[in-house]
Amino acid sequence: MKVLVAVKRVIDYNVKVRVKNDQSDVETSNVKMSMNPFDEIAIEEGIRLVEAGIAKELIAVSIGPQPCQETLRTALAMGADRGIHVKCDTLVEPLGVAKILKAIVDKETPDLVILGKQAIDDDSNQTGQMLAALLGWPQGTFASKLAIADGKAEVTREVDGGLETIRLQMPCVITTDLRLNTPRYASLPNIMKAKKKPIDAVAPADLGVDVTPRLKLIKVVEPAKRQAGIKVDSVAALVDKLRNEAKVI
Repeated sequence: MKVLVAVKRVIDYNVKVRVKNDQSDVETSNVKMSMNPFDEIAIEEGIRLVEAGIAKELIAVSIGPQPCQETLRTALAMGADRGIHVKCDTLVEPLGVAKILKAIVDKETPDLVILGKQAIDDDSNQTGQMLAALLGWPQGTFASKLAIADGKAEVTREVDGGLETIRLQMPCVITTDLRLNTPRYASLPNIMKAKKKPIDAVAPADLGVDVTPRLKLIKVVEPAKRQAGIKVDSVAALVDKLRNEAKVI
C-alpha cells in the first residue's frame, strides 16, 4: 500500500504573528517557519502504517516556494521515503492545492491520502474535502483514530455530539485531528539520512493545473483588544449595566 501525505510550511505555532504596517498580510520576513502541526500528525500516522507493515511507501508533498524543501526534509527525517515539491512562489488557495494533489494522486496512484484537517495560517479546513470530491473518493475528516484492514479504513472522528466511527472503502482521503497521535522528533541520524532521500521538483503547469487566485485579500487586522473589566457594588448595578450598557438582557 502506498500513502501520500501533504505538508505545509507555516509560521511556527510558538511565534506571535504580527500584521504588516500596510495591513496587506502578516509578517513572514525573519520569522521562524515550521511544518503545520496537523500535517505533522498526518506524517506520523503514515510512518506508523509503514512500521506496522500495512504500507510500503510514504510520500510527502509540499506546495510553495523553495524553502518548502526544508519542510519536506523534516518529513523525510521523520520517516517519509521520498518527497515531491510543487514549486510555486504565489499563494495557492485550497482549491488550487486540491487540484495539484489530484494530479499527483493520478500519477502516483496511492491507496491512501492523509492531510491535516486544516493549516494554522488560514484555518480554511477545505483542502481534504475538495480533494475527495475531485477524486470521487470517500473521506474521513477530523480523524482521532485510524485502523486499516481488508481494504477498508475504519475512522473514528470527533463530532459535536461525541465520537463517530465510519468504515471507508479504500482508496480514500483522511484528515487528521489533534488526538490521532503524538508526532515524533526526528533523530540526528535520520536528519542526516534525509539529506540523501530524493525530492522531485515540479511546477503546477507541469501538472496541468492553473493556480491563479480566485480571491483577493483586502486587508489583515489584529483582533480587537479586550477591554478591562469593572467591579460593581451591587446586583442592581450589575443588572443595570447588563441591561443598558451590554444590552444582553
